[in-house]
Amino acid sequence: MGRSVHAVVLVLVVVVALALGGAGLASAGLSASECRRERVLGLNACKSLLFWRSPSPECCLRIRVSHPECVCPVITPKLAALVDVNRLIKIVRGCGRPVPSHYKCGSITTP
Repeated sequence: MGRSVHAVVLVLVVVVALALGGAGLASAGLSASECRRERVLGLNACKSLLFWRSPSPECCLRIRVSHPECVCPVITPKLAALVDVNRLIKIVRGCGRPVPSHYKCGSITTP
């Protein structure tokens, strides 16, 4: 797989993993359209990652405020396997959102 495809997958997974660290949050009860909007905002904010740049302040904001119940259901284990998880965790932590040990965003066992 080419570098550009990996970058696209990374952006998707970063946005999906925006919820890492949010496992302890109470359900926000967001509608499907509200969740869809949250994912679109995250994708748009984190486009700088497509060019192997650091996340923008807006991307970091989306990483900190997104809801796990909106983001985790759209990631599959197959998609997650396409990225460097250590880089992903570094990006999420660098934006100020903790990543709990053993948290599985996108798996069947996602809390």
